[in-house]
Amino acid sequence: MEADGISCILFDTGANGRVLLDNMKQLSLDPSAIDAVFISHDHLDHTAGLPHILEANRDAAIYVPASFSGSIPGRKMIRVGESIRICDKVYTTGELAGIEQSLLLDNGVGISVVTGCSHPGVGEIIDAASRYGRVTSIVGGFHGFRDFGRLNGLSLICPCHCTQYKSEIRRLFPEQCVECGVGLVLEL
Repeated sequence: MEADGISCILFDTGANGRVLLDNMKQLSLDPSAIDAVFISHDHLDHTAGLPHILEANRDAAIYVPASFSGSIPGRKMIRVGESIRICDKVYTTGELAGIEQSLLLDNGVGISVVTGCSHPGVGEIIDAASRYGRVTSIVGGFHGFRDFGRLNGLSLICPCHCTQYKSEIRRLFPEQCVECGVGLVLEL
């Protein structure tokens, strides 16, 4: 998808920049082609790769939650407090619970949500995303989320990093649930 000059968004940078760049190389992804880096929250397992990406890409805008502790001199860094539009059909929930933001993609049928760890709670994230339309899918960390009824009606559920109840989610939503992993490509 290309909109408003943005065709490639990197969501979080992981715990190790060398691993991130190696994975990108294995997947034939060029770090210099990234137009925007979206940081969900200020924990090292989501931000430690940022210096490596910024070294490989001198132009990408960086979207960070308002509580982000660092600064990046000479770079376009957007601190996100309230929900904003990043480009056509791409939004952020805004910083929720003073810690984390999620990425929202309008997939033409509804809203796909990409989370970091869901520290504010999956329910709060879904509620924030619902301002842009009906949530149809969610991908990312669900932390200690247990209100499984909130996932009813979603066509795709992909619990990833730091999801405490993955096996329960898989058991309850066998048709919608997708196993998360490096190189996974999802059609949202």
